[in-house]
Amino acid sequence: MAKVSFVNVTKRFGKVVALDRLSFDVEDREYLCVLGPTGSGKTTLLRLIAGLLKPDRGTIYVDGKPVNNIEAHDRNAVYVPQQYALFPHLTVLQNVAFGPLARGKLESASLEIASKTLELVRLSWRAQSLPSELSGGMQQRVALARGLASGVDLLLLDEPLGALDARLRLDLRHKLRELVKQSGMTAIHVTHDRDEAMSVADRTMILRGGRIEDYGTAYRVYTKPAGVFVANLLGGANFFEGMVQTTTKNSSLVRVRGGLGLRTASGALTVGEPVILAIRKERIRLSSQNLRFENAVEGEIHDTRFLGSSREYLVQLSNGDIILSRHISKNSEPAFRVGEKVTVGFEESDVMVFSYPPAGLRKELEIV
Repeated sequence: MAKVSFVNVTKRFGKVVALDRLSFDVEDREYLCVLGPTGSGKTTLLRLIAGLLKPDRGTIYVDGKPVNNIEAHDRNAVYVPQQYALFPHLTVLQNVAFGPLARGKLESASLEIASKTLELVRLSWRAQSLPSELSGGMQQRVALARGLASGVDLLLLDEPLGALDARLRLDLRHKLRELVKQSGMTAIHVTHDRDEAMSVADRTMILRGGRIEDYGTAYRVYTKPAGVFVANLLGGANFFEGMVQTTTKNSSLVRVRGGLGLRTASGALTVGEPVILAIRKERIRLSSQNLRFENAVEGEIHDTRFLGSSREYLVQLSNGDIILSRHISKNSEPAFRVGEKVTVGFEESDVMVFSYPPAGLRKELEIV
């Protein structure tokens, strides 16, 4: 078993607070993805769990037992770093077999485990190569295979797919989750890739400045983010600064720039309260005719972006704001042309409402 708990954990590097009073639980056999910008504390979190660092304050528990003073090699965990850390004098097969051998398995069994794991990461054909003979992406796959073959209960992955090409990354992310689940491991997977985090995790943690901004299932974090920063980090949101004009039990009217009124299903707000509205770009519909939506605004196509399976339209609204709308591409030609007049429509329920951040919207949206 490998349940991990942080209780008020703080880690400093000089004057820099890398993690600030962090408290959370990762359940046994759970697959957690930790997402956040550079400098948010993701790698520090993994290194603390692995025993490569010790917290300045607070306690880390594994299966209910404090491990602050337990050495890394006694924690039943394997850390797969970004830098690969392969043994340069061992072949690929020997590198992957090192974990099972270190845990007392026979050489024949260890090599069999290593061979099967190399097949998973598509490197069985390079089993007899040395790390120096591999590309960076291949070395990353060997490091990942070594972690998977180790036989431990707790797998700590630091950007495990970061050096791979896009197609292989998409393929391996789901195979990685499948193997972790089959093996009964608990996995904590750090990534910068939003789609990677959302697609493989049981739960997703959002870190910023060493603190947890949000923690929950991918669906909940995406559809009901804890704040403006999370909504922006997960992508696809248009933001409006406004003031609550009227409110009822079930809905509110918010005035944004230029006097434009937008309705939201968030009721019981305070009249006169400054708020931020956020609308996902996939929830915004465009039409050259009138739209029967609770929110319908006149606009003009400012630009288009072809993204393969989808197309984005930049639309300048009647108040001067420019928003994004994403549509599934049915052919290579855009449905709307630059300069074309359109109606922009979305439902009240599509509008997320957040309290106005003390430092302002622009500061709150910063990711570094």
